[in-house]
Amino acid sequence: MEKALKELAGAIARWTDRSEIYETSVPGLTLFRHEAPTEPKSGLYEPSVCVITQGAKRVLLAGDDFVYNARHYLITSLHLPTVVQIIEASAEKPCLGLVLKLDLGEISQMMVEGNLPAPRTQPTSRGMAVGEMTPSLLGAFQRLVTLLDEGEHLPVLAPLYRREITYRLLVGDQGVRLRQIASAGSATRQVAGAIEWLKRNFTQPLRVDDLAAKAGMSRSTFHHHFRRMTGMSPLQYQKQLRLIEARRLMLTDHLDAAGAAFRVGYESPSQFSREYKRLFGAPPSRDVAGLRQRAAVPGDRRDGSAAA
Repeated sequence: MEKALKELAGAIARWTDRSEIYETSVPGLTLFRHEAPTEPKSGLYEPSVCVITQGAKRVLLAGDDFVYNARHYLITSLHLPTVVQIIEASAEKPCLGLVLKLDLGEISQMMVEGNLPAPRTQPTSRGMAVGEMTPSLLGAFQRLVTLLDEGEHLPVLAPLYRREITYRLLVGDQGVRLRQIASAGSATRQVAGAIEWLKRNFTQPLRVDDLAAKAGMSRSTFHHHFRRMTGMSPLQYQKQLRLIEARRLMLTDHLDAAGAAFRVGYESPSQFSREYKRLFGAPPSRDVAGLRQRAAVPGDRRDGSAAA
């Protein structure tokens, strides 16, 4: 594995030489690098698998601490608000890695079509976990990244390598987690559907009874499964989605705090400011000014995507 990790790290370093985040020509595949540890920052993780070939990263989800490095990957089966921090990186030895978005349809199709071996372990209840990297899984990622140098073969081979990665994950130590999220009728799948709706409609007033009905559950059963999977209540989840989007609106669309607050569904700017400071550690205007200042510093690579 050492040789494969070194080769994959070299490829990622080459593709990210000019940019901290590199969106590849393979759908859903992003490469990243960080040349210094970062402060904790909030962001939204999509259903994905995250691999690090050099360095280390910490992700906090509602009090749970997930640390992964070259020997472990992070798998996320839901859209989850998190706090992310690069904890091991330097200019001489940057943190290098990749993110591959998971395709629920592809997972479901493979479960229907193939006689999959039983997964090796039982999952925890969270929608996020750290799994052990294996030579076979690492090799599949290496082949996918190497394919970036062979553009003429990419349309045919990239789907095959993605499918191999999906298979390796399904039969690996976190395979049960993916099978649950892709299984129609399971409580996990029902809550995942409600989370998808909430993600698209988080600016609207939230009635937990209505959300539970969308999942086909009673209020108490839905609340139990939602908290078990995300580590937070539906209202807490909605609040974090609103604050993350408001931060983006202020940073990229240049809205002021009041405008961003109303856009994401807050009726009280003062309540928005209090909750924003609680999540991000500073009032909205000061936080956004700091982000812009750091982004303007030449060579500063610290403000990349939270999911990367």
